[in-house]
Amino acid sequence: MAGPGLRLATYNVEWFNALFDDTGRPLDDALPSARYGITRDRQLAALRRVFAALDADGIMVIEAPDTGSRRSTTRALERFAASAGLRARQALIGFPSDTEQEIAFLYDPDRLSPRHDPQGDPAPRHGTADAPRFDSAFRYDLDADGISEVIRFSKPPLELALDTPIGALRLIGVHAKSKNPHGARNGAETTRIAIDNRRKQLAQCLWLRQRIAAHLQAGDSLIVLGDLNDGPGLDEYESLFGHSGVEIVIGLDGPPGQRLFDPHAAMAISQRIGVAPSTARFYIAPQKRWFDALLDFIMVSPDLCRRNPAWRIWHPHDDPALAADPLLGPALLDASDHFPVTLDLGPVE
Repeated sequence: MAGPGLRLATYNVEWFNALFDDTGRPLDDALPSARYGITRDRQLAALRRVFAALDADGIMVIEAPDTGSRRSTTRALERFAASAGLRARQALIGFPSDTEQEIAFLYDPDRLSPRHDPQGDPAPRHGTADAPRFDSAFRYDLDADGISEVIRFSKPPLELALDTPIGALRLIGVHAKSKNPHGARNGAETTRIAIDNRRKQLAQCLWLRQRIAAHLQAGDSLIVLGDLNDGPGLDEYESLFGHSGVEIVIGLDGPPGQRLFDPHAAMAISQRIGVAPSTARFYIAPQKRWFDALLDFIMVSPDLCRRNPAWRIWHPHDDPALAADPLLGPALLDASDHFPVTLDLGPVE
């Protein structure tokens, strides 16, 4: 979309790390990828087609390839971009994670000048309750027993200061805690782990909200984008805590000037029962069916709502233009279990 406006995207790419060797070279071969029933060359071909179709100035890549002693997120993404002929061809990350998944920003250097700009002070080992830096520890009473617990991000949010054709922006790329009860051996353990994970996910959202509030109070143009692993009404435990993580991040209970906006989140909040948008598609083996969920968001500060914002979820089952494309529609299904979300921003109204 190169031009006077700006296009940003968020995209959670399932098992992206498994598509590269230790030098960052894409593994274009017919061996199985980590995606069920998809070969590595087929997934890479699909991803190249999807990233090219997005034609974004900047993409927040969730579950980006690993950074470690032998592997480099930026090297892998930049080699991928070169192989796909993308104008978004440079990459950066913030604080690396302890997992094999990073949060990275892939961008067009002719259009954007981003820098990693973490906010908050590093917290001591025992944490602090006052919006510490995202690679440290946050204290919050998860179970209302009067004792606060220490919360950490396994994937610290990526905070960027960004110079763009439409002015300066602040971006926060997020991959919040999954609520899935991994490791549960029976029904009671499933419930216990799910509730514990839900508490941790909500605590991460509260931590994130503190940072958002500071930016909004400072008058910053802010965009929060990524996978919150949550959506209004998404699970049966939400009633235990009063709000979803998405509602906390948006600032639903605050004054209008302190709220973020995402139209898909707003639709889900106002319409708990009925048709809702979705950004991810998972196969539930015990039920032998597909399950769609709204997990990925691009939330903007009030001032950016005056820039003719246009959001799009690139879900081929929900978007007629994508469904009609004989190449892009199947590529979106092959590439990941999540679908990209884009935001176009134009001149101030």
